[in-house]
Amino acid sequence: MGTQESDEQARGTGRRAVLGAAVLGAGGAVLGLPGTARADARHGGGGVRSLPVPTIIGHRGASGYRPEHTFGAYELALDMGAHVVEAGDLVPTKDGHIVCRHEPEIGGTTDVADHPEFASRKTTKVLDGVSTTGWFTEDFTLAELKTLRAIERIPANRPHNTLYNGRWEIPTFEEVLRWQDEQTRKRGKQVWIYPETKHPTYFRKLGLGLEERVAKLLRKYGKDRKNSPVILQSFEPTSIQRLNKLVGNPLAVLLSGPTTRPWDFVEAGDPRTVADLVKPEGLKWIASYANGIGPTLDLIIPRDANGNLTKPTTLVKDAHAAGLILHPWTLRNENPFLPANFRKGTDADAYGDVFGAYKAYFATGIDGVFTDQPDTGLLAHEDFVND
Repeated sequence: MGTQESDEQARGTGRRAVLGAAVLGAGGAVLGLPGTARADARHGGGGVRSLPVPTIIGHRGASGYRPEHTFGAYELALDMGAHVVEAGDLVPTKDGHIVCRHEPEIGGTTDVADHPEFASRKTTKVLDGVSTTGWFTEDFTLAELKTLRAIERIPANRPHNTLYNGRWEIPTFEEVLRWQDEQTRKRGKQVWIYPETKHPTYFRKLGLGLEERVAKLLRKYGKDRKNSPVILQSFEPTSIQRLNKLVGNPLAVLLSGPTTRPWDFVEAGDPRTVADLVKPEGLKWIASYANGIGPTLDLIIPRDANGNLTKPTTLVKDAHAAGLILHPWTLRNENPFLPANFRKGTDADAYGDVFGAYKAYFATGIDGVFTDQPDTGLLAHEDFVND
């Protein structure tokens, strides 16, 4: 998950019904839990009946335990039982391939700094208005990127993950689509993925438009339809609108803090902020081309000046009234990422009362959540549907 997203239009109503039934409808059938009837009754059938509610989405895989956006992280998320895997954040290479990295800058997620042959590629660029120094995927061919290996992005919070530094290469989106089919056959149930277009306006200006490349791959593998097990997301509403015209997949708009503006809005001079988009009229606009939203958790329950949770907003109710599902981001077990009233101690890598946090967020009626620790999320799901 990244920074901003949205989508849906003429085909929207049908898509919305399909995804709404999917995320709100299966209620827990995959887990075979006895107490899932309550959630299951919320919506009728639909194209995707295998996604329980609340849906547990492995954020960049099981990134709480393995370096993110690697097949090690993706497969562990499935092993833990994640209902959906966010595979992956999509960025282009110099020669037009699509790879999975959290950001185009790869100094923090690969061992590129240890490769003297690429030392001259280090540079400073302005990425969505922010000066960023490092190495960028668009300056590498796919063959060059394949010589690199993934490393842990936040070692201070996840020192144990550094054990796996250097083990996995950077996956391409095409490899992910093939992997999805292989894992579906191997596990005997449909594997779902939730890729995101990253910085699409930035890349379009470089002549590396993401949406057309993503759509071409989805069509190649027959995964471009409303019932396909691929949900597409972006922080830029225009990216979702573009995808809506190219493919039939379920679509979601990502939303950051209330005062932020999607970068495509900044570039186009659109004055609206996220605070505008989460109002009923903004949600109705999103619902005209998208099936759901991926808001930051603070848009669901804000925090006070001390970092404690306050009262829930009306976003869940308002989004559901507009026919949208909500998959907020991101729940993590470690103290620094939790609301202050759910932290235990002060260690940066120690776990807090994350089950308490899940309970508070699930109680708002959200349809699912992105999490770095899918096993924890599934236990919280079980507690919730059987409560």
